[in-house]
Amino acid sequence: MPSTDPSFSPARTAPADPPPDRPSPSLSLPPLIALSLGYFLVMLDVTVVNVAVPAVQGSLGAGSSDVRWIVDGYSACFAGLLLLGGGLGDRFGHRTLFLAGLGVFAAASAGCALAPSAGVLIGARLAQGAGAALLVPASLALLRAAYPDRAQRARAVGHWGLVSAVAFGAGPAVGGLLVAGSGWRAVFWVNLPVAAAAVLLTVRHVPAPGRSARPGRADPAGLLLGVPGLLGVAGALNEAGSAGWSSPEVLVPFAGGVVCLAAFVAVELRLEKAAAVRPEGRRPLLPPSLFREAGLTATNLIGLLLSFGYYGLLFVATLYFQQERHFSALSTGFALLPSVCMGFLAAPLSSRLTARGGPYAPMAGALLLGSAGFLGWLAAGPGTPYPVLLFALMATGLATPVTVVAATVAVMEAAPAAQAGTASAVFNVSRQVGGAMGVALFGALIGATGGVVDGLHVSAVVAAVAFLLASALAAVAGRRTGAVRAG
Repeated sequence: MPSTDPSFSPARTAPADPPPDRPSPSLSLPPLIALSLGYFLVMLDVTVVNVAVPAVQGSLGAGSSDVRWIVDGYSACFAGLLLLGGGLGDRFGHRTLFLAGLGVFAAASAGCALAPSAGVLIGARLAQGAGAALLVPASLALLRAAYPDRAQRARAVGHWGLVSAVAFGAGPAVGGLLVAGSGWRAVFWVNLPVAAAAVLLTVRHVPAPGRSARPGRADPAGLLLGVPGLLGVAGALNEAGSAGWSSPEVLVPFAGGVVCLAAFVAVELRLEKAAAVRPEGRRPLLPPSLFREAGLTATNLIGLLLSFGYYGLLFVATLYFQQERHFSALSTGFALLPSVCMGFLAAPLSSRLTARGGPYAPMAGALLLGSAGFLGWLAAGPGTPYPVLLFALMATGLATPVTVVAATVAVMEAAPAAQAGTASAVFNVSRQVGGAMGVALFGALIGATGGVVDGLHVSAVVAAVAFLLASALAAVAGRRTGAVRAG
């Protein structure tokens, strides 16, 4: 169903593809490096802190609750503020928000490195999440503006996705090396030169795209409901893995978050309906008509199922290597390295396939491969030879970045230019919530089944089903998109 908002007109917002016989222009690297460095920081800090936890506990006397917030508070705040970051970028300019996000992230990293207590470290980690929420939606919107050619854009997203996948997967190994060499504070100090390089390259080489005129005033009610709603749900999901689904610290914020989000949806629907009559009135933070684009809605569901399966199983696999096989944190990081290394093949492969035939076919095929890869974990046992697990590691490691790159391109193509930051934020929220759900549910399955190996087997089947559903969604969305273009 097409949107009634003229700003959503594909003819006015979608970048024109070049004629088939005209070669795609060469890829300009400085903007890509600048934007990739920002996302590198965000993804690295999701996992780099994990191996520093014992050192932090010994240095600051952090308790188990403190540790949960040091590790998971960053992701919860990131997910909760993403929608705000996307909306601010659409309204005030994505380059401004990207630079602001880098500044907040760098300052918060310095605060983490200098933290004299666990409480200060938690606060600085939450500030890191806020900076990440500002820069991630802006980076995607700037990437879209910097590479308007479809094939060129797919190649750029491939490199961008490769950097992020490597950063996330390499986090435990990088963290282990830094902690062993210079102590846990080095895990945060390393962010500062990277952020400085990203700022310098952005100022010099990333142009500020023209902002679309968006009449009307801001949406404070949506802000006051959407942010605590997402924070409540994300925080509850992060706590559920360790505190249990029935604990008050999970149920209370989750219920409050759901109530806030339900009220948020009602407010956004009312504001969009009123804006059609009075354009000078308040504009919704998240226009509901954005979801009338079938490809965008399907891609968000795919992102949720992707992160649910992959990050949930990655959490359980980490426990398997550490608790069942008694690997050290650093050895576990290296054991998972084959999965990470597949990103070097997956990202360029996905960008080429996407440039040639669109994003949905690569997504559908990769998700089928990933589903089979998860079933490979059924061979895992207390003494299973490591080579037996390589198929599971490599298949899921290949499937996930292929899907992420293709899905990112799909969001860029489906989203109107005026809402590029918001659409990017929604996609990242879907992925963050999916990952938190996977970790919480699979963690609970370990407790319910009575052991890590049994929990790993059940989780692998659930993850395989999630990827299978996502593959079906991608195939259907691809057929619908092809039919629309043909019509």
